[in-house]
Amino acid sequence: MLKRGLFKKPKNVLESSGDSTNKAAPSVPDALFITCKQCKTQIISDDLEKNNYVCPLCTKHFPMPARSRILFMADEGSFVETDAQMISVDLIGFPQYTSKLETAAKTSGENEAVICGIASIGGFPCCIFSMESRFMMGSMGTVVGEKITRLFETAQKRGLPVIGFTLSGGARMQEGILSLMQMAKTSGAVQRHSAQGHLYISVLCDPTAGGVTASFAMESDIALAEPGALICFAGPRVIEQTIRQKLPEGFQSAEFLRERGFIDEVVPRSEQKETLQRLLMLHQRREEYAGN
Repeated sequence: MLKRGLFKKPKNVLESSGDSTNKAAPSVPDALFITCKQCKTQIISDDLEKNNYVCPLCTKHFPMPARSRILFMADEGSFVETDAQMISVDLIGFPQYTSKLETAAKTSGENEAVICGIASIGGFPCCIFSMESRFMMGSMGTVVGEKITRLFETAQKRGLPVIGFTLSGGARMQEGILSLMQMAKTSGAVQRHSAQGHLYISVLCDPTAGGVTASFAMESDIALAEPGALICFAGPRVIEQTIRQKLPEGFQSAEFLRERGFIDEVVPRSEQKETLQRLLMLHQRREEYAGN
């Protein structure tokens, strides 16, 4: 009678020599590496940050934290934040909205989905805002709309241009119709600022979508965009499912929109400060230029 395990491979004493304890392989924290969605390369998080959140191999532009973006673009020590104390509250009793706001604040380290303030770029003073994707995907609620509106009003009073970095999934559904009202409010502020002859430059980042695209993001005098940025009202998949047709390659990308005249230029992040400085210099009001 055959015994169980008769044909099992015998243990090799030489293979098990030394430390035979089953030690788990050292684990690498997920936060240490980031996978580029475009070239599939594993990038060390610190290296990506040092490269201003641009993939060193394929130059894909990752979302950049709003505060880091402003400090990168503005002259050193020139940025003064405005309305930093404003935070969102649950205005309509939306389920779990309060807890989501708390989580977003912890995740992003910011009070809201936009940072506003006054700074200078290349020595030229301006008002500047940057949207924070880590705070509920940069969605526009009442506080975001109010902060941007106040910034344009400040720029109007001081005769300053506005530089805006948009990055948002659209209106914040947890605030219902109140979030949609921010489209009209911000658009009115942009129009009043423009009526006084002041400059507004928007830099559209990936993604800029929904109610933000349909309001202040696309109402600038000069519209720049980052390479590969998705710029849309409704996303490509939603459109394809609605019209039941395949969309053109690269539909709603920054490059696609530039070719069709919807935006003025696609500017890599490494060139944005120089580009903005040049535009601010060229659009100085005559009396300001004479004063220099």
